[in-house]
Amino acid sequence: MHKMIILFLLNAVVISALTAQEQQEKYKKATEAEGLKAGADAFLFRAGNQNYNIYDLNKNLENGPVVLIFYRGQWCPVCSKHLSNLQDSLEFIYGKGASVVAISPEKPEYLQKTAGKTGAKFSLVYDEGYKISNAYGVTFRPDSATRALYNTVLKANLKNAHSDESSQLPVPATYIIGQDKKITWAHFDPDYKIRASVAEIIENL
Repeated sequence: MHKMIILFLLNAVVISALTAQEQQEKYKKATEAEGLKAGADAFLFRAGNQNYNIYDLNKNLENGPVVLIFYRGQWCPVCSKHLSNLQDSLEFIYGKGASVVAISPEKPEYLQKTAGKTGAKFSLVYDEGYKISNAYGVTFRPDSATRALYNTVLKANLKNAHSDESSQLPVPATYIIGQDKKITWAHFDPDYKIRASVAEIIENL
């Protein structure tokens, strides 16, 4: 009987480990995400922003090109710095006839935290269910150790801040979308520290 209990417990541990591995294998790693390339059709979406208003990409394209940026969340210092830099140079982007929108898997109350930290006056959009990041091919899931680090050290609170408990994130890519609804320029790097500079964005508008 004692041996049977031990065998049962060992089987339970193995099954649990396999289930966790299978769960992780359902999702892409950052290095496996590819992102849409220049020349591809942009995914047109309508989604809520930090002010609980609907942002409509198609309507905004009627007024000029759109700079679309994916960022990880209000907890990410690199994201906050990038968005702050964009806000500081917004007049130069507007001077090119373009506008800016930033996409995150975080709910509107967390988008408001980002706005407070960065001073962003442009729309910060809630990507509920990762629909937008999936369409642009930038969604991935960090491993469990990295997720734990984000949640404890950076206070990311991924499960509560997102629409589900999968804790997926976007590669922080930048896209310029033309009025023809095509992607005219893309910056995509799985290394979250490497972002499109404001100078690069302006040069490619």
